[in-house]
Amino acid sequence: MDSTEPYQPEEGEFAPDFSFRTANGKSMKLSDYRGDRCVVLYFYPKDFTPGCTTEAKEFSTDNDKFESKGITILGVSPDEIESHFKFKDRMNIPYELISDADHKIAMLYGTYGPKNFMGKEYLGIHRSTFLIGKDGRIIKVFHRVKPLGHSEQVMKEFGDIC
Repeated sequence: MDSTEPYQPEEGEFAPDFSFRTANGKSMKLSDYRGDRCVVLYFYPKDFTPGCTTEAKEFSTDNDKFESKGITILGVSPDEIESHFKFKDRMNIPYELISDADHKIAMLYGTYGPKNFMGKEYLGIHRSTFLIGKDGRIIKVFHRVKPLGHSEQVMKEFGDIC
């Protein structure tokens, strides 16, 4: 691994644990799902942007299918909690959106780093998805996610694993 590249957990490794608050204020950890549920952990740049809205709509539409297979969806972005409340309400998102304003979770997963847009470099979230098994290990990592069709792609990858 190049020392200038951020560490990113790989398939087969345990998913880095982190704490978060649910929409109703309950404190949880990713490891709370271990032994009971699989998890789709997806990182996205910003609420209400076109790609992020597409991705959220698709996961929301398919949420019941995921839930019926014992799979919980968690979305992570640097937006503040207030933005997540508005995004969830407007888009009818049934799963948790996690605020990572300080980028600590994204750094644990190597999804925060340099980006380029129209010739300007800046730091931001790289759209990525981690499929985590009931044992807490990463089953699959999707890098450079294209929002359209991603939910279906994730469902196919999980198959009958969970």
